[in-house]
Amino acid sequence: MRAATQHLRSCDPAMAGLIERVGRCRLTVQRRQEPYEALVRAIAFQQLHGMAARSILARFVALYPDMPFPTPAMVLATSEATLRGVGFSAAKIAAIRDIAAKAEAGVVPNRRSAVRLSDAALIERLTTIRGVGRWTVEMLLIFTLGRPDVLPVDDYGVRDGYRVLHGLAEAPKPKALAAIGESWAPFRSFAAWYLWRASDAAKGRPVTT
Repeated sequence: MRAATQHLRSCDPAMAGLIERVGRCRLTVQRRQEPYEALVRAIAFQQLHGMAARSILARFVALYPDMPFPTPAMVLATSEATLRGVGFSAAKIAAIRDIAAKAEAGVVPNRRSAVRLSDAALIERLTTIRGVGRWTVEMLLIFTLGRPDVLPVDDYGVRDGYRVLHGLAEAPKPKALAAIGESWAPFRSFAAWYLWRASDAAKGRPVTT
């Protein structure tokens, strides 16, 4: 963490000022969560307010009272009607079932196997799953696998944070931000975290993980 903040400070005076205002990076990694579970949870949150998604997820997990989270086989054995009953849309049910099927087939690796795969390999592999795009995999890389050098340039908050930080009229386009962010390597995940904080601060939101 210290090496990351020192590097980011040296790259950009504005970033150095942001780090000074925000303080140490509090990026939280779910180190006990399997990639399969992270992807299912990500699908549940797509296009929903956080409170609504958490409520649906709670009802989903409650379908399997003897497990902290259902296995892929359990999900595949659950009827569409039952999954619809907890609040999932037809599109989300299809995506969750595809995640479960791909986990059973080994396309979605467990944590141990994921360690041996590069960021690019995981993105290429997991974006073949229904409903899973590059952004979803990047969030998994950062918040589940703890990869330190991921810059989600399509993320609105990251781009808006850069706009706020540098007082720009418009946020940079993804391609432009990718070029800008090359100097932040190999700590681009930490840069993203600070840019999210800049965007939040501009909206009056508290600093969060």
